[in-house]
Amino acid sequence: MSFRVTNETQLAAAQRNLQASQQKLYQLDTQASTGLKITVPSDDPTGTSNLLQVQQQLAQNTQYQRNAQDGGGWLTTTSTTLSSVNTALTQLRDLTLQAANTGASSPSSQSAISDQMTAIKQSLLSLANTQYLGRNIFAGTSAASSAYNADYSFNGTAGATVQRRVGPDTTVRVDTNGSTVFGSGSSSVFALIDTITGDIASGTNVGSQLGAIDTFMSSVQGAEATAGAAQDQLQTASSTLTASATSLQSSQSNLRNVDTSQVILEMQTQQVAYQTALAVTAQSLQSTLMDYLK
Repeated sequence: MSFRVTNETQLAAAQRNLQASQQKLYQLDTQASTGLKITVPSDDPTGTSNLLQVQQQLAQNTQYQRNAQDGGGWLTTTSTTLSSVNTALTQLRDLTLQAANTGASSPSSQSAISDQMTAIKQSLLSLANTQYLGRNIFAGTSAASSAYNADYSFNGTAGATVQRRVGPDTTVRVDTNGSTVFGSGSSSVFALIDTITGDIASGTNVGSQLGAIDTFMSSVQGAEATAGAAQDQLQTASSTLTASATSLQSSQSNLRNVDTSQVILEMQTQQVAYQTALAVTAQSLQSTLMDYLK
């Protein structure tokens, strides 16, 4: 059994080949003008899927970096504040020790010491109400205008913490519970200062209060260590995220961007092939007298 290849069949095949060559030329021209391998998903369905995955990972990475930056700012504010609190408590301890030495202090000196202690209390209250971007750093998730009220009551919520996610499975706590640093109400450092100044005014020896001050100082130092450890964790996470972002950006570039010089070379090659196909097709489809005699 034999098959006859007619001019119509040859023409259809030639048209298909030429159209495919034209489409390839168009695709190469688009890549050269846009610099992109993929302009529509149909250009490369698999590449499009991979590109979308990389872009999603990049978006997550960017959010994690923002979280780490925000957490770093929060913790930096906390560390600076705690350092000032520690300095204030050291001054309070020195003044208390000085007031306890009644033999070396006159009534006027004791009054001056009380005034300094009151100033330290006000400073500590201000530090306890420190905010970062409108949030009380010592009151966790509380929306209250301040961490501490004028009566020394604490506005934080027990167990409520501020976390920053810096990875799919990694979060870092960035707040510090004010009640563990400053206490609350009658058991706060502010109330302790009131007690000390009251004892000074009544002539009571305040040496016994040094232990209470030392306890608060230990709490502050513990909070500083915790904040420092959290800062280290964020810095490590930030470095990892930066490296990951560089790798993802490289992958995105490889999937999305073309090598312009390579595309131009392919265009030239494809153009020559197209022109050759045109010439060959024109020659092969020329009608002869024999075609009409069949």
